[in-house]
Amino acid sequence: MGSQDFGIDPVPVEKISMEIKKASEMGVQIAVVVGGGNIFRGMKNSKKLGMDQASGDYVGMLATVMNAIALQSELRKLGVSCRVQSAITMSKIAEPYIRFRAIRHLEKGRVVIFAAGTGNPFFTTDTAAALRAAEIDAKAMLMAKNGVDGIYSDDPKTNPSATKYDKISYDEIIVKNLKVMDTTACALCKQNNIPVVVFDFDEKDSIIKVLNGENIGTYVGE
Repeated sequence: MGSQDFGIDPVPVEKISMEIKKASEMGVQIAVVVGGGNIFRGMKNSKKLGMDQASGDYVGMLATVMNAIALQSELRKLGVSCRVQSAITMSKIAEPYIRFRAIRHLEKGRVVIFAAGTGNPFFTTDTAAALRAAEIDAKAMLMAKNGVDGIYSDDPKTNPSATKYDKISYDEIIVKNLKVMDTTACALCKQNNIPVVVFDFDEKDSIIKVLNGENIGTYVGE
């Protein structure tokens, strides 16, 4: 969304794509899960329009497909081979999500962009990311935040006394009711032993720093 009120701003799309390109050039297999909040914000928008939650969630999923196609276009401009796979069948614009096809794309060095969440209402993008990470046997899940450099005890934007965690367990996130990710996503990552790194995407070369083991953001694991 960038500095706009809604929609797709080319500046952050270019920045995100460049970060992904630099990381892919390290020889790392990368899959991306995109959200759709810049176009449609789930319950908040659906209530205003008189929609039930399921309908609102489906509209949100369609928004993620638009973002995925925009990201794909920018990555292709940068010379990055990539594919969009959608959990909702849209054969004209994206491949259907097929687990082994996604893994094959990754093995061939392509970036895979997962769109339309899980394909089901009532599940967040966080849960979709954790589910896809488990399905493709990802070694880690990187959770990019906008202007927040990790997990805090409270919202650092409203509470200047909030303290940052360098490391935290999955159970602590759930027990302390921290809003960094929903409990379903957290439980999925714990069950499949997938470490999570929460970091600020505004910081230049942030993905590369995480891949190089630099101590940025917050590490979530056992």
